[in-house]
Amino acid sequence: MGAAPVTAWVAVHSLTASDVDCATAVMLKILDGKCKMGGVEKAVMAELYDALEGRPGQRFDDSFHALIASARRQADEALKNVIYEKRVLAETAISRPVMKAFKAMIRAEGLFAGLPAEEETA
Repeated sequence: MGAAPVTAWVAVHSLTASDVDCATAVMLKILDGKCKMGGVEKAVMAELYDALEGRPGQRFDDSFHALIASARRQADEALKNVIYEKRVLAETAISRPVMKAFKAMIRAEGLFAGLPAEEETA
């Protein structure tokens, strides 16, 4: 999809602080290797996370974003363990219904429109 379409998508959608938290949690799952989305969807979610940079969330402070930035540059074993811990914390902080509603909203609102279909892996 590319960053420009995602940035444009973000510009026309009213995303909440809770949505920012959900995008942050998905980014942690991607970095932790626990995200079940296909490669294209993971790339779009990373672009969504980037497009939301600077927007405040409800639950996660700047330390989460600094950790994500570090892990994206290069994650050693110690950093991977911290990512795991933060991912588990994020999944605990956001209820399943809230995360499911976020994922349903981004799909319904066309974030993944026009992308090649990929099946999620178990």
